[in-house]
Amino acid sequence: MARAEIAAVLALAAALFIAIGDVIHQRSAHDVTDEPVGHVELFARLLRDGRWWLGSGVAAVGFALQAAALGLGSVLLVQALLVTSLLFALPISARLSGRRVTNWQWLWAALLAAAVAVIVTVGDPTEGASRASLHTWVWVAAVLGPALALCLLAAQVAPPTVSAVLLAVVSGALWGLFAVLTKAVVTRLDVGSWAGVETLLKTPELYVWAAVAIAGTAMQQASFRSGALTASLPTMTVAEPVVASVLGVVVLGETLRPGEAGVFVLVVAVVVMVVATAALARGEAATREPA
Repeated sequence: MARAEIAAVLALAAALFIAIGDVIHQRSAHDVTDEPVGHVELFARLLRDGRWWLGSGVAAVGFALQAAALGLGSVLLVQALLVTSLLFALPISARLSGRRVTNWQWLWAALLAAAVAVIVTVGDPTEGASRASLHTWVWVAAVLGPALALCLLAAQVAPPTVSAVLLAVVSGALWGLFAVLTKAVVTRLDVGSWAGVETLLKTPELYVWAAVAIAGTAMQQASFRSGALTASLPTMTVAEPVVASVLGVVVLGETLRPGEAGVFVLVVAVVVMVVATAALARGEAATREPA
């Protein structure tokens, strides 16, 4: 199998484990307490919740598989396939809730799968660099940092639904950044020698990667608690691949090669993927709304 094909298989496996972890996390975020708590207090309580740690363990397997996929394929390829986590979350959550998947959900799921297939085949994403220069990251921080800070500030004073959306944007953006940093970390990882470990420990991206993972997790749980899941889940699910793909192109120099005839088909597929992802996420979240 070619590197890209192995990366695709690993990305699909990652999507499965991440989906299971997300289902568990979403339930834990709402069940851990009935009291109104702040972001830090919520995260602290979740750290004492056994079910949340179970979800984190499952998700960690997914992130490890995602890292392996990013070591072999482009961010564009891996993140497009990770969107299929919703396809796995749909029947898993339905099973745990004792309900059935609706015909509309299956229709959106089919459209999402078809759109992802078109993006991967027609788009023909290619790898770029594995790391970016400090100058490039400074520009990313200068643009992304203030934007996320404004979202956080606005979320403090916004109504619950708007606050959930804003926090979901922050979480999705952080996980998109996490994916790009993961590629840099994986390419520096060489567990076969102590010199490789030393090289990894001297890699600046490693420490930013760890901090982004913690911040992304905290913002994810805060978003789930701030308002209806119909507001947070669709936003988060769409924001992550969008930010990761943009950073993959801008920061790592990755490209899509659809050819002149495939550009329109690719644009339509991307639109269908975003719409189907949002529709599936809203439908999945709506079934968990309190009566």
